[in-house]
Amino acid sequence: MSENHQLFGVQDLRARLSERGYKMTPQRKEILKIFVEHSDKHHMSAEDVYNLLRKSDSEIGLATVYRALDLLSELGILVQVEFGDGCARYELNTADPKVHHHHHLICVKCKRVIEFEEDLLDDLETTIAEESGFRILNHEVKFFGYCKDCQSQS
Repeated sequence: MSENHQLFGVQDLRARLSERGYKMTPQRKEILKIFVEHSDKHHMSAEDVYNLLRKSDSEIGLATVYRALDLLSELGILVQVEFGDGCARYELNTADPKVHHHHHLICVKCKRVIEFEEDLLDDLETTIAEESGFRILNHEVKFFGYCKDCQSQS
């Protein structure tokens, strides 16, 4: 992760929850901890989080995981991403909303998701904003195709 990306921590979550009238529950804290401790596992579904919780003998139910993920993404702690397969996945957000969210390369054969950090859309974003008067906060790009491995198998 580049030096411009700083991940949310428990204190950030507590502050954001408090600002919106929510409390830090042990369940929310445990779910955030899963994302921090497994930051190498990008794009986790609710089921992925639930399975990791079960491995640690947590008694948090799947419905609680779904509610917590919805709230954490609503608060901007997590980012919800969809890859066209009907399954919502989540990843930690960056602390600085001015730093763009990375893009995704999605293999339509093996379903592998590759993160792409290069942002070639800054100039286009500026042009769109200037010409339309639209204030762009962020953008998301997904490329669908075949990864190197699947291409070599064909």
